[in-house]
Amino acid sequence: MNDNTIGFIGLGNVGSKIANNIIKNGYKLYVNDLDESTSHILVSKGAIFCKSIEDLIPKVTVLITCLPSPESVKNVLLKCLPFFENKHLWIEMSTTDEKEMKYLSKLVFDKKANVLEAPITGGQHRAESGNISILVGGNKEAFKRSFPLLSCIGHKILH
Repeated sequence: MNDNTIGFIGLGNVGSKIANNIIKNGYKLYVNDLDESTSHILVSKGAIFCKSIEDLIPKVTVLITCLPSPESVKNVLLKCLPFFENKHLWIEMSTTDEKEMKYLSKLVFDKKANVLEAPITGGQHRAESGNISILVGGNKEAFKRSFPLLSCIGHKILH
């Protein structure tokens, strides 16, 4: 499976820095954020802005979300879900609610797609340098699949 096409939703203080590291490592990156202006720097470096989630999901095999609240994670995922196929891997990097994450993961698994919960530690300064720690929960197959990508985002990656 070609995992060189990555989608990224949530370009805030941390998300934009993580997305920048993905671009620097040669991945083709499609981005979306409610505030389109957050994408201008990334687009100048090669990212492709998608005006809608419906436009973004079919173009990627891996989707990363980095959003400000469990409610925003749920809202975004429910918009993504109709477009998920078995090729998709959703990597959730926000701070989420355990019960909600289990519920959303089941919806993704029902589409034959895969999920990793991968919260980060270290803040925006370490995210900028690619030196964050990533605590990854999910099955071993999805973890192995995501490891090259996660390695360009973080320094310590724990499964």
